[in-house]
Amino acid sequence: ADVTREAIHLAEQHGIVFIDEIDKICSHGESRSSADASAEGVQRDLLPLIEGSVVNTKHGNVNTDHILFIASGAFHTASPSDLLPELQGRLPLRVELDSLTEDDFYRILTEPQANLVFQQIKLLETEGVSVEFQDEAIREMARIAALANSSVENIGARRLHAIMEKIVEEISYYAPEFVDDFRAGKPTAGLKAKYEIKTVEGQERPVIVINKNIVKEKVGSLLEESNFDRFIL
Repeated sequence: ADVTREAIHLAEQHGIVFIDEIDKICSHGESRSSADASAEGVQRDLLPLIEGSVVNTKHGNVNTDHILFIASGAFHTASPSDLLPELQGRLPLRVELDSLTEDDFYRILTEPQANLVFQQIKLLETEGVSVEFQDEAIREMARIAALANSSVENIGARRLHAIMEKIVEEISYYAPEFVDDFRAGKPTAGLKAKYEIKTVEGQERPVIVINKNIVKEKVGSLLEESNFDRFIL
């Protein structure tokens, strides 16, 4: 009971609530539809929470008067001014974020403790394969992510997931056969022509090296701009 009371107190005094994709509940322009009416209803439901009210939870009542609410959205087809005026008034500080740069993507891939590169290495280890990402490969992934977002479609850091899937797709698919062939001393599942494969003394599993050229080969197509001229009459 003491822990619950302390938790409620901390939530009330220091809590932060992040509301993502708030642009999805905006009404679009002057045209009205049932979807717009539903979106407006969601906004009106959020309003008392942000203004400050007492919310009944299974752990007890929580007062939202001093909780910090942060809302975000891409606002591609709508603008913040399309929100209810009352809701806009309760979210007075507006900040426009810049697109992620190549350096930002590199930091995302290297600085977090459980970054995307680390996750893929650990996932492939469950298949008996060790993967080594060279720094130049990580730099190339960051460069391609930034260029693809600027030239194709800006989907933020999610671009890195698409790039990583392309890079490890073949390795993941052939991993069981690759390990068996390697241990039997046979040609390794057709991967050796593309990948540098090395062994580490005292380690049974093979190590596949991902370099800059592999990244270019696997995900270079993401940078190809679509040509829609042939569809125009």
